[in-house]
Amino acid sequence: MRRITSYPFSPLHFMKESDLDTLVKLFIQQKLQLAVAESCTCGLVAAQLAPVQGISGVLLGSVVTYHAEAKQKLLGVKKSTLTSYSPESQQTTNEMVQGLHRQLPAEVCVAVTGLCGPGASESPDKPVGTVFVTILMEGRAHEYRAQFDGDSDALRQQAAQFVYDKLLELLHLRQADPTR
Repeated sequence: MRRITSYPFSPLHFMKESDLDTLVKLFIQQKLQLAVAESCTCGLVAAQLAPVQGISGVLLGSVVTYHAEAKQKLLGVKKSTLTSYSPESQQTTNEMVQGLHRQLPAEVCVAVTGLCGPGASESPDKPVGTVFVTILMEGRAHEYRAQFDGDSDALRQQAAQFVYDKLLELLHLRQADPTR
C-alpha cells in the first residue's frame, strides 16, 4: 500500500491532452479495459477521458456514487463500513472498487472518494482536500491517500489528475515488467 500525504497543486500540472492520449494508448497496447467509480469527482475522471481517441475500446463504464446510499445500492459498500469509517475513507474506497469490479469486471478498476468541501467526515486527521483512491489492477489493489488545496472545483480537478497520474505510473510499471 502506498500513501501520498500531499500533492502540490499547480494549474500547470493538469494533464495535457497528449498525456491523456498516452494513457489511453497504454490501455490499448496492453489490452486492458477500465471501469471507474467516482464520488467526490462527480464523474470528472471519466468525462475528461471521453474525448480521447480510442476511449470507446478502453472505458467499460463509469458510475457516480456521490451519496452513501448510492455506494451501498450500486456498489455493495457495507453500511457498517460507512458507519465505522465514513463514506470518505480508504475502507469505503476499497469496497467501492470491489463492488465496481463485480458489476463491471474490467482489468483495471478505479474508485475515488474524498472531501471536496466542508462537513461530511471532516476532522483534523482528515481535512477538506483529503482524497482516497483505490486502483484494482488485475486483482491487486493499490491504495492511495492524497491531500489537496483549493476550492471544490480545484480539489475535484486535482483528484482526477491524481488518478490519471497513478494509472500512468502503474501502466508504465506493467509495461516494463508484464509479470507484475
